[in-house]
This record gives sequence, structure tokens and C-alpha cells, in this order.
Amino acid sequence: WIRGRDPSRVLHYEGGGSRTSSTDIVCPMYMRVWDILKIAKDPSETRPVILCEYSHAMGNSSGNLHEYWEAIDSTFGLQGGFIWDWVDQALLKDNADGRKQWAYGGDFGDIPNDLNFCMNGLTWPDRTPHPALHEVKYLHQPIKVSLKDRTLKITNTHFYKTTQGLEFSWAAHGDGFELGTGVLSLPSIGPQSSFDIEWQSGPWYSLWASSFAEEFFLTISAKLLHPTRWVEAGHVISSTQVQLPAKREIVPHVIKTTDATFHGEIHGDKIRVSQHNLWEIELNAQTGIIESWKVEGVTVMNKGIFPSFWRAPTDNDKGGGAESYFSKWKAAHIDSLVYITENCSLQNKTDNLVEIGVGFIAVPSGEKGSVPKFDKSNALFKIDMTYRIYGSGDVIVECNVKPTSSNLPPLPRVGLEFHLEKSVDQIKWYGRGPFECYPDRKAAAHVGVYEQKVGDMHVPYIVPGECSGRADVRWVTFQRKDGCGIYASIYDNSPPMQMSASYYTTVELDRAIRIEELIKGEDIEVHLDHKHMGLGGDDSWSPCVHDNYLIPAVPYSFSIRLSPITRATSGHDVYKSQLQN
Repeated sequence: WIRGRDPSRVLHYEGGGSRTSSTDIVCPMYMRVWDILKIAKDPSETRPVILCEYSHAMGNSSGNLHEYWEAIDSTFGLQGGFIWDWVDQALLKDNADGRKQWAYGGDFGDIPNDLNFCMNGLTWPDRTPHPALHEVKYLHQPIKVSLKDRTLKITNTHFYKTTQGLEFSWAAHGDGFELGTGVLSLPSIGPQSSFDIEWQSGPWYSLWASSFAEEFFLTISAKLLHPTRWVEAGHVISSTQVQLPAKREIVPHVIKTTDATFHGEIHGDKIRVSQHNLWEIELNAQTGIIESWKVEGVTVMNKGIFPSFWRAPTDNDKGGGAESYFSKWKAAHIDSLVYITENCSLQNKTDNLVEIGVGFIAVPSGEKGSVPKFDKSNALFKIDMTYRIYGSGDVIVECNVKPTSSNLPPLPRVGLEFHLEKSVDQIKWYGRGPFECYPDRKAAAHVGVYEQKVGDMHVPYIVPGECSGRADVRWVTFQRKDGCGIYASIYDNSPPMQMSASYYTTVELDRAIRIEELIKGEDIEVHLDHKHMGLGGDDSWSPCVHDNYLIPAVPYSFSIRLSPITRATSGHDVYKSQLQN
């Protein structure tokens, strides 16, 4: 009837099936990227593929989106899709104590309801962007930049518009710090056309050639010269960062030891190591836990360092009923692990080095979180940690994790946790940012040096869960206003870390049902993860993190470096000191 009534219109109809003869567009809903590729490559299929819904943006989500767009951008016949959806659909409502809160299913006496299943937008209800919107903008941007061998290719993906009306610029960074910027003069690039530059002939080359940085990144941006009906002049429509070749082979990091000596003593169950009034570390010889780390007489770390495997589940983690990641984690008791110290021993002591070995087993807690009796048969993991404390104040932590159960599901994270005083709230890091990003949602997050306060790192999803992470972190400093604090970095051959710091503990983010219920802890919980599972987002009702972003329960080994830091020290200088030139 519709075709007979108006044969001039292209018809999209998914209700009877996304690939029937009733539709002019193959229009699947939440189809996986490998399946849309099969359709596009089917020689008998001449219709375009447009996902009528995909990438369910519920809470901390939108992982894997780059994989869809790598396929769409490179495959004829794939024309895009509609993310579900634009905005968290909630309404402001007075709660019992008169405060405003975002209300959703069940908050209006409505039975039955879908609870928070209407909260799946790229923005909050007031249209404040979620961090994932950065990823969407980046993947949708019309100017693409890539570097292959010696050629920097700038592509205009518009079908009808040239690049007239755009101003291109460049910025070069070495080890996260700006080396130089400038306007990039380019000819007008036609629709569906590209322009190539030999990167070594660009205006940034002399900066690269004269710099001693270990890593180099080049950012190419395009902004509008004139206002439009939807945005002001100067709006950046595209910005891409590419990594330039290293000038020398990157080798494992090492500590450049000095002749600095320190004072070490054992009093009962306390091991205390210090250097004058510069720093002091007190470690419990029974538990192997650092109970205090002082810098210039001020306590900065008050508890640590623990193994960490659990994260507060996201909406996507909970999707899938008994097959969900969350259900499998709970069934395996990964959410209730306690760490029992098997051994703690002083393995080596010289005038400028103390080496302490600690062995933990991770076992499920007893009733109401009680510590179970020592029983290796219940252990899920065995963790061996070595602290090497140098006279300089540097602490190298080597961690070896071995699962002791053969039927564990993919893990939420593998890393370390420690707690800082609330006053240590100034964070600076060299990694991806400045906004929240995760292993499968980081394409838009440029590598650089960023600075924020702990409170500003938090992302207030209406239903709390894992949040506020930053990906691919090389080094990070946590400091008080007076500059005293702790530096942490990758070490030896360990890859960049996933980092988070929050006033809200993982337990609290798991406990609270809505944002208004969150209660800040007494300190700052820090996570430095060797591995962190992706967010997923193909949908929110099945376990759909792609395989390359899952963390299988296998042995892992990694190292981090911790150092005391003061106002007179920068994280960049400490990091550079461990590079082998």
C-alpha cells in the first residue's frame, strides 16, 4: 500500500524483519559489527545497511563504538546507524527530604515499570554531555587524519562540501608537553578527497628533530572560520592525534640509584624506613600493608597497597541475567574478596635498599564481610608482591598474580589499590584525557598531561557504578596544595595503566542505587590497573564486551614505581629520571 501510495520515497521498515522485501534499507537493530560486515559483503545484497538502533548508551557505556566506525568508514554499503539514544529520560522530582533528584521508572508509583531502562542517553536529562559524547563526535567527525609510514593523509569525508571555510592547525607534544603550535596551510580539499603531507616536511619537524622526548604526538584540528545556524565561529569540528615515530628505541625503565642512605628499623610488627625529615614509610610486618607514608612529616598515604580485582558494576555489567558479567562475578565471589597474608619477610637490607616480600591469598569473605579462617582451598588468587625501597624514597612494587581456581569468569580488573588522605586531592597525569575514558572507549581521548581535582574526576551517572577512569596513564601525581604527595608510574616493561581516584569507594559505588545516595569516604581510593575490562555497549542486556577487551583469568605480572614528591619536584622530571638514554 505504501509503495503504491508514494513510490518516490525510500522505505525503511524494521518491524517485519530488517532484511525483508518490505524495506529499501537493511535496518537491523543492535546487530554486531561482524554481522553487518557479512551483509555488506554479500554480493546478492544491493541495499545499504543502516542500523536503526545500535550502541546502547546506558550509563557508563558506548564501548566498542570505534569498531563499528572502522567498519562503516571502510566498507561500501555500510551507511551508519542511530545510537540509542540521545538523552537520559528522567524528570526532576522532589525526594522525601525535599531535595531534587532525577526520577525514572517506579518513582511515580508506576507499576509495572522499567526502572532506569529509560536512562540510556549520551547526555544527562538537562543535556549536559556524558563523556561518551566525545567519542561519538570524534568518530563522526568529517575530517579524518591518519599517518602511515612517512605520509600524513588528511581526508574530507563530506560528499558535497569542500574544506573551504575551515582553518587547519597543528600542535606537537613531547612526553605530553607542548613543543609548538601553528596554522597549517592546506589547499581546499574536495568532497571525498584527501591531501597528503610527508610528515618530515611539516612545520613541526624541527621541533621533533631537536627534542629529547621519548614519545611524540601530533594533533591536527579543523575549526570553522564563520558562524553557522548551529554553532559559533571557531568551533572545532575535527581533531585527531597521531603518534610520530620515536627517535630512539624505547627500553625498559630503571631506577637510577643514588648513594642516599636511610634509617631502617623493626619495632614489634612494624617495619619503619625513613630518610631524615624527607619521607617515612611504616609497613605492618604481619600483614604486609603500608599503614603510613609521610612526606616532609605529613601523612599522604594511610592504607595500601592491596591487590584489586573487583569494580562496581555498570549497567552493561548487569545486563544478561544469570549470564551477565555481574552474575558470574558474584557467583565466583570476586565481589567479596579479602586478602590474607601468607607471609611477609625482610628479604634484603643494605645502606640504601630494603627489600620486603609479601604473599597474599585472595579468598571470599565470610558472613557479613567477616575474614574467613586461613584456608588455601577457598583461594581464588595467589598474589606475590615485592617492595624494593631505595634511599631516594623510590618504591618499586612488583606484583605477580596467579589464579588458583580453574573456572573463573573474565575479570573486572587486575591492579593495585591504595588510599590517600583527603587533602591529597590535586591530580596530574600523563595519559589519555582529560575526560573519562576506558580501554574500549578512548579514541577521542588525546594523550597529554592533564590536571584536575579528585572531586572533578568523578562522573555523576544517575545510577552509580564504575566511573572516572583514565586510560593509558604513564605517570600520575597525587599532591596536597603545599605540593607534598605521591608519584606513581609504569616501570620496567609494564604497559600504561588505567587510573582512577575517588572520594567514593568501590563498595560505595556498588551499594548506592542512585547518585543522591552516595556517601563520600574518609579518604581517597586510588586504583592503578594493569588490566581493566572494557565497558561494552553493543547492547545492555547481554554480556557483549568484545574479546580483545576482556581479561581472562590467567597469570599476570607487572611493576609500578612510587615516589615521594614535593612542590620542588615534577612528575615529568621523576618520570624522565627512570628513562635509559
